[in-house]
Amino acid sequence: MGLSAQQLREGLRVVAEREPAIARALDLAGHPEPRIRDRGYRTLLRTIVGQQVSVAAASSMWRKLEAELGEEMLASELLARDYDALRACGLSRQKQGYARSLCELVASGELDLDNLPADDEEAIAELVRIKGIGRWSAEIYLLFAEGRPDIWPAGDLAVQAGIGKILGLEERPSEKQVRALAEPWSPHRGAVAILTWHCYNNAAL
Repeated sequence: MGLSAQQLREGLRVVAEREPAIARALDLAGHPEPRIRDRGYRTLLRTIVGQQVSVAAASSMWRKLEAELGEEMLASELLARDYDALRACGLSRQKQGYARSLCELVASGELDLDNLPADDEEAIAELVRIKGIGRWSAEIYLLFAEGRPDIWPAGDLAVQAGIGKILGLEERPSEKQVRALAEPWSPHRGAVAILTWHCYNNAAL
C-alpha cells in the first residue's frame, strides 16, 4: 500500500523544516491526499492497459478484461487467451505483448511482486524487465503500491512543473536538475513527489 496520510504529513514536516518553500506550499495548498494502489500484478496490468489511451477507454478495456478473465484476473488465464479474445477486450497487439510479458514473468515465478528487492534501484531494475514498463511506471508502482518513502520520479513532467512552481523557478527544471534539487530531501522524497502533483494545478500557489 502507498504512503498513508500520517506518513505523508510526517515526511513533509521533516522536509518543510529544511526547505521554507515546501513549508509555504503546505500553508497555501494544504496537505495532499494519499495516492494508494494495491500491490501486485493487477496494478501493473492496469498500468499497461491505461497507457496512451483516455481514462474512459482504459476503464472500458478493464471491465471487458475482467469479464473475460474472471474477477481474480489470474496471469495464467490471460496467457490462455488467444489474440482475438484479447483484441475483443480492446487490447492492441502491442498491449497484448506487454501484458503477456508481465504475465509470463509472474506465472513462472521469475518476478515475485510480494518480495521485490528492498533497494529501490534494484526493485526498479526488476520491474523494467516487463515489456512496456519503463522507469516512470516502475517508480509510480513502488510509490503508490508499496509506499516506498524515497521514490522520486524526476522524469515526470508534472513533478518537474510542480517543483518549479513550489520553488518559484522561472522555467520548468530538467530531470537532472530536479534530481539534484531533491537530494537534501531524502529519505522523504516520495512525500514531496505527491505534494508536487497536489500543487501542480493548484490556484493557491
